Amino acid sequence: MAEYGFLIPVYNHGAACLETVRLLLPYGLAIIIVDDGSNAETKQSLREAAGLSPFVRLVTKERNGGKGSAVSAGLLVAETMGLDHVLQLDADRQHDISAVPRFLALSHAHPSSLILGYPIYDASVPESRKKGREVSNVFARIVTCDKQIKDVLCGFRVYPVATACQVVSHGIWDMRMGFDVEVVVRLRWKRVPIVNEGVKVTYPVGGSSHFHMVRDNIRISLVFARLCFGALIRLPWLVARREG
Repeated sequence: MAEYGFLIPVYNHGAACLETVRLLLPYGLAIIIVDDGSNAETKQSLREAAGLSPFVRLVTKERNGGKGSAVSAGLLVAETMGLDHVLQLDADRQHDISAVPRFLALSHAHPSSLILGYPIYDASVPESRKKGREVSNVFARIVTCDKQIKDVLCGFRVYPVATACQVVSHGIWDMRMGFDVEVVVRLRWKRVPIVNEGVKVTYPVGGSSHFHMVRDNIRISLVFARLCFGALIRLPWLVARREG
């Protein structure tokens, strides 16, 4: 039977992460928290979270390396723990935790697939955020020749661990906000099937985001510029797959 767990990358969202861990404990699955060089207050909350259960494992990075760096570290730890799949979710409580059973069930039904969340927004989402992410989604569909991809930025997804570790160990360029995009594209290039599933997303009042509109959109644009070269190399296969 496949072994499942949760993966939570954290940077200065200690209190929210602690509450997320409490909500995940009833599932009885391993929970990997990766502290990406957070501040002292967050570290205290994460130590408290790690003390809640022997199922919780805290991985601490001394310096902030970006979300991609934290997720990559967590995936490699998951592999050493013998986990076959991990459900990644962000620490800031934007995602609807009640979606967890649906995503786990989909992964059980499609064990070789990446279960990719796409956001179902409420009224709290900034309109600029919605428009900005659609540009990334269009580019992802272009470089994979896969129009079925719904969203490449949502941080709620189930990775097949072994395949994801192969990808992150060989050639991810952007270990910050471009990671979510790039890892999806590279998994698709490895012919990993994608199953899309919606998850409700709320921007909490007073919450903070580490996404910087100008800086991170520039980084994502550079990622796509590089991915375009990779797509050209794979173009015959990508076209044949789409026509098939």
